[in-house]
Amino acid sequence: MAKDVCVITEFREGKFRRVSYEVASEGRRIADALGVRLCAIAIGSGVEGKAPELGAYGVETVYVTDDPALEHYLNETYVVVAEALVKKCDPGVVILPASVNGKDLGATLAARLQVGLAQDCVEIRCEQGSVKVKWPIFAGKCLAWSEWTEGTTPFISCRPNVMSCLELDETRKPLVEVVKVPVSESRSKVKRVDIDTSGKKELTEASVIVSGGRGMKDASNYVLLEELAALFGAAVGASRAAVDSGWRPHSDQVGQTGKVVNPNLYIAVGISGAIQHLAGMGSSKFIVAVNKDSDAPIFSKADYGIVEDLFQFIPAFAEEVRKHQATCS
Repeated sequence: MAKDVCVITEFREGKFRRVSYEVASEGRRIADALGVRLCAIAIGSGVEGKAPELGAYGVETVYVTDDPALEHYLNETYVVVAEALVKKCDPGVVILPASVNGKDLGATLAARLQVGLAQDCVEIRCEQGSVKVKWPIFAGKCLAWSEWTEGTTPFISCRPNVMSCLELDETRKPLVEVVKVPVSESRSKVKRVDIDTSGKKELTEASVIVSGGRGMKDASNYVLLEELAALFGAAVGASRAAVDSGWRPHSDQVGQTGKVVNPNLYIAVGISGAIQHLAGMGSSKFIVAVNKDSDAPIFSKADYGIVEDLFQFIPAFAEEVRKHQATCS
């Protein structure tokens, strides 16, 4: 396989998302294993000036399309640009983030290019010049290894917070090539009418998540979790039961029909542990469960389990965290 490895980055609100550096780092490792070069695709508004940052993660060439019409992600506009840039790069392997936008773009792009896509991969290996990936199947109950038949281009999306970033090397500067691709928002059947600027932490990129379920009993009780999350600099998530009850927005839902997350620490509060939820957070590095039901399925996944009334435990736990932070400051 003599063709380059190509990574598709994600640029939002004037900066690359962390997952872009993760896929670039993984792309560098794969390129080294295959003995080829690494290129990147950067799409967005104002992205040209930021493109050189990718060199620090091993990218050698960045193909950029910078257009005000690309300020916000829309599948119908982005996929046209991404397709043009992938064809220009003509890669042997394509890697992109398995973020909300990345999964959407990857599926459409793979269909247009008629290539096989493995979504949400957690490991990539190169063996004798071929690429193999490990990815979850059956709602995360199993992990499968897959590889592409000879002569086809591996298309891979990587789960955020799984692939480690390379150590920064800011002396490395990539070649930045600006590619003009006509972009017209008028061709889209979708129009963005509003955007949430609440500044909430993105669940898929959070290193710590505090989630609440049916045991929270009411939307007003989530203030307990928000206060605890603030102490950890964490994001707040929710189970499907909590979302269906109207206590939290769907954007907070963790699970098979919500967001798949992989934080360093996941604190599940008042969550029984339905398979749908476990599929979305089961790969977290450390799981702490708080539930008064000692038979709750969540404890089978938890590294640490607390059988206690959450309304007594969480305030006490938060207070201890405050004391610890005070002594360390």
